[in-house]
Amino acid sequence: MSTEELRASAESARNDAEQFRKLAEEAREVRDEHRGALEAIRQEQERLRETAEKTRVAGEEARTAAEAARRATIDAVHATAETLKTSLDSMKVVEEMRRTLRDIRELNRTDSK
Repeated sequence: MSTEELRASAESARNDAEQFRKLAEEAREVRDEHRGALEAIRQEQERLRETAEKTRVAGEEARTAAEAARRATIDAVHATAETLKTSLDSMKVVEEMRRTLRDIRELNRTDSK
């Protein structure tokens, strides 16, 4: 092989090496872009997990609050029923007192005649 052929062969090898280097560099850039995209996806998944957990906790707190409100409502209904029963009992006593008073007036009218 002549010197010229060796130079041409070496130049061709350098060109091939340069192309492989460029391809490798492009592959690294693509890999880095994919890593960035995967990291962004991972961060988004983590954010969604955190949001889901906050939502779950808020739902549990809302359920607890609703249960407390339900129990408070039941207690209020019972208290109202007890108050109404007491009022009814008082009204019965008043009605009995009116009857007694009418009977006494009736007796007084009869006695005074």
